[in-house]
Amino acid sequence: MENINLILPEITLFLGICFALMAGVFFKNSFSIVMKLSILILLGVIYLILNDWGGDKEIFLDSFKNDKFSDYFKILILISSIFIFISSDQFIKDKKLNKFEYPIIILFSILGMFFMLSANDLILFYLGLELQSLALYVLAAIDRDNTISSEAGIKYFVLSALSSGLLLYGCSLLYGFTGSTNFDEISVSLISQNTGAIFAMVFILVGLAFKVSAVPFHMWTPDVYQGAPTSITNFFAVVPKAAGLAVIIRFMDLPFKNIIEEWQTIIVFISIASMILGSVAAIGQKNIKRLLAYSSISHMGYALAGVATGTTSGYTSTIIYITIYIIMNMGTFACLYLMKADGKYTEKIEDLSGLSKDKPAFAFSFLILFFSLAGIPPLGGFFAKFFIFMSVIENEMYALAIIGLLTTVISAFYYLKIIKIIYFDDNKTKFDDVRNVRIKATIFLCCLILSLYFISPSIIDSLLNEMFI
Repeated sequence: MENINLILPEITLFLGICFALMAGVFFKNSFSIVMKLSILILLGVIYLILNDWGGDKEIFLDSFKNDKFSDYFKILILISSIFIFISSDQFIKDKKLNKFEYPIIILFSILGMFFMLSANDLILFYLGLELQSLALYVLAAIDRDNTISSEAGIKYFVLSALSSGLLLYGCSLLYGFTGSTNFDEISVSLISQNTGAIFAMVFILVGLAFKVSAVPFHMWTPDVYQGAPTSITNFFAVVPKAAGLAVIIRFMDLPFKNIIEEWQTIIVFISIASMILGSVAAIGQKNIKRLLAYSSISHMGYALAGVATGTTSGYTSTIIYITIYIIMNMGTFACLYLMKADGKYTEKIEDLSGLSKDKPAFAFSFLILFFSLAGIPPLGGFFAKFFIFMSVIENEMYALAIIGLLTTVISAFYYLKIIKIIYFDDNKTKFDDVRNVRIKATIFLCCLILSLYFISPSIIDSLLNEMFI
């Protein structure tokens, strides 16, 4: 019975998906019903996780691990998904994507992420990864009538399938050289030097780097971000990134903790490459979603810099970073839902010209969000980068810190360029008055958290105490 209680959130989520699917099939025009039902399911799962918070328990022959680390990320994913559902509801209806399958596919991907986060075994981890990936393939190409969306979906499917294959090959190699699929047993096996296992680790890192769109496995990101509908891009930018980074931390902290010297160099390279490419490539972009794609690549570079330290403080700084990153992106994408002129949604940066003259509150929201993304004090984004750089400097990785600071300056350029367009250029596009309380509430809440984060910058850190082994 105890085993059932520990896996109750996953069971509830699965049964909720089945119930929502039946509701979608049996009711006409069931999108709104399924959407509301999905939000209720996610809220119910949050309650179950919080009700059983804490502890460090392993079940099902130690293949399923329930601890504060997995619980924290599950809560983060669930809250993010709820806000994405709430803020994107009108956009989905306007784009005629209001099919009942839409929220159900997202729920399936969340279920896959849950198994990934709690996996203490290579087999369970891979099953969770594939459940997540299969749902994301469909989401990327859900706008079938749009050529760009279909192209993005095919590109994501092909490249993601390749990365999954490499990751599976890595898992097979790791099992072959260590004789176990359990993370704890693998960790013990890797105390002694094992060249084969190091090869396996490289393949696994390649697969995981693809999932978080880190360089050089980022090539799908700009096309998918631009091609997919904005609500799907919002989900891609936030939820899978959180799950992917959590899994990377889990692998580095458990099975690979005894070969830190081998993987540290790889992570440092990926981190530096992501920061540089993401910062430089974003400068010339004219589509705001494509710009945010390169921005997310550079942000993943900063997050991986914390992982590269291989220390508890580094992992903690990465978790703080991804939490604030999620808040910034949810607010930014909520702003994109308001970029509507003559009944059509626009994605061009030039359309924001002179926005402050027409809609000062909307312009001010962009100001806070982009300043935070640039890491300008005293906003939340500054503290996110501050904790990362502090953990890197503490571990005497000075080159990584210097490159990180230089790329921050470069990335500040294109964020400030958009602010200049909003505040100092002549008004070109008159946006419609979108009277949607849910979108505006999401933007307000995100901006408020980012603006007031300086009052208690250690608030997330206090939640993360005693999270790691």
